[in-house]
Amino acid sequence: MAYLSEDLRQQILAYIPRYPSKQAVTLPALHIVHDAMRCVSHEAIREIAEMLDLSPAQVHDTMTFYQFFREENAPLGQTRLWVCRSLACGLRGGDALLETFCEKLHVEPGGTTKDGKITLEFAECLGACEGAPAVMVNDEHRHCVTAEKVDALIGELS
Repeated sequence: MAYLSEDLRQQILAYIPRYPSKQAVTLPALHIVHDAMRCVSHEAIREIAEMLDLSPAQVHDTMTFYQFFREENAPLGQTRLWVCRSLACGLRGGDALLETFCEKLHVEPGGTTKDGKITLEFAECLGACEGAPAVMVNDEHRHCVTAEKVDALIGELS
């Protein structure tokens, strides 16, 4: 019995003609599954491997190379909140901002709030230096976020 829905399978298979090899579809396949399920389970890894003629170890190696993907024992919350720790953000209070988020959410970086609403992460760079310190809420950049703005942002996300 298939773990992935037929829709997810079709989305993955649709990438195959666009790439020079099936192996090159590994990253898009992981993104498709992760976006839909908020994690990538062992069953999903096995099915992706079968579709792409790879071993599960090859798919898992690709997945764990990137900080972006979460395994099934630590799925993402409804919202993924990234705090930038680049040099520019650090110089403008990024490290203290991360500490403030940790205190207010009662989680460490990489953790998810008990209600499953927010997963707090840090990124080495969000590419938003002009708006340091920056955070990213799912796919949306927020610039010039200060400790004084943390409560309002958490309230918006809860």
